[in-house]
Amino acid sequence: MTVFIKDKDLEELFRTGKSKKLKLPEHVVDKFFATIQKIEAAVDLHDLLADKGLRFEKLKGYDDTYSMRLNQKYRLEMTITWTNDAQTVGDFYLITISNHYS
Repeated sequence: MTVFIKDKDLEELFRTGKSKKLKLPEHVVDKFFATIQKIEAAVDLHDLLADKGLRFEKLKGYDDTYSMRLNQKYRLEMTITWTNDAQTVGDFYLITISNHYS
């Protein structure tokens, strides 16, 4: 699977490991990088669903927005453009890291 970053602050975090706007604990930044590696390593959607710690899920109220858990408090939100008819392989467009309980 391929990962693209749509948000400039996430792009800065990915390139430098820090972001002026995103004030995140270091362990959350580490999980961000680990989650990107898991997405890139996945052959299809089933690989991501098998990792129960990610809690990969479709967000209610949105047509094509999904989230994955970084920790109990933060989620990585993304949209997916499916590249096959079965909707098991696609391009992931990362849009934000949200505070799940804000």
